[in-house]
Amino acid sequence: MPNQTENSSPLGHVIVIDDDASVRRSLSTILERIGYSVSLYDCADAFLQNPLVPSPAVILLDMRMPGTTGIGLQSQLKTLAHSVPVIFVSGDSRPEEIITAMKQGAVDFLLKPFSAQALMDVIERAMCMSHEAVQTNNKNMLVSERLKLLTRREMEICHWMVRGYSNQQIAIIDGGASATIKLHRARVMVKMAADTLPQLIEMLIGLDIPGPIRQTAQA
Repeated sequence: MPNQTENSSPLGHVIVIDDDASVRRSLSTILERIGYSVSLYDCADAFLQNPLVPSPAVILLDMRMPGTTGIGLQSQLKTLAHSVPVIFVSGDSRPEEIITAMKQGAVDFLLKPFSAQALMDVIERAMCMSHEAVQTNNKNMLVSERLKLLTRREMEICHWMVRGYSNQQIAIIDGGASATIKLHRARVMVKMAADTLPQLIEMLIGLDIPGPIRQTAQA
C-alpha cells in the first residue's frame, strides 16, 4: 500500500516509486523537509492499482523493481500522465536502459548513491516543467471552452482570421459580404475574450481550428 501525505504542497507533489524501503524513507525525509508533499510506493504495480497524480507533480522512479519495471511504467505513463516529468533513480542499470529511459522522455537519471543537492536540483528543474505543463493545459482547456461558444460560421471566420486574412480577403474567399464578415469577426473576438488579433492568434497556437466545411467561392 502506498504511504501518502494528506495535503498537497504548493511547491508540488513528488511520487516516489522504489522497492527499497530505506531509500523511500530517505527520499521522503529530504523532500518533505524542503516543502514538497510526497507519496511513496514500493513498486510500479502498487502505483498502477490507483495511479492518481496531483498537479503539479514529479515522479521519482526506480529502474529495477519486482513486477513492472521502471521502463515499463514510464511507457504506460505516456497514457496515464503524459505531462508529468519522470526522474529515474537507480544503483544498477545497463546503458541501454538509460538510453531507453531518456528516449522516452526522462528528465534525468540519478545513479545511487547521489547527493541531496543533486536530488534537489533535478527535482526543482522537473517541477518547473510540471508547473509549465499545468499552466499550458489549463490555458488550452479554457480556450477550448471558448471555442465551443462559436457558431459554425464564426469558426469559419476564425479559421481565416488566425491566418492573417483581412475582412475583405475573407469576403472574397468566402463569398460573403464584407460587412457581415466584420460582424462575425467582432463576435469571435468577444467570445474568445481577445482584445487584439495577435492575442487571439497566440491563444490558438497549437490548437486545430477547423476550416470551412462548405465549398468556398474562388477569388
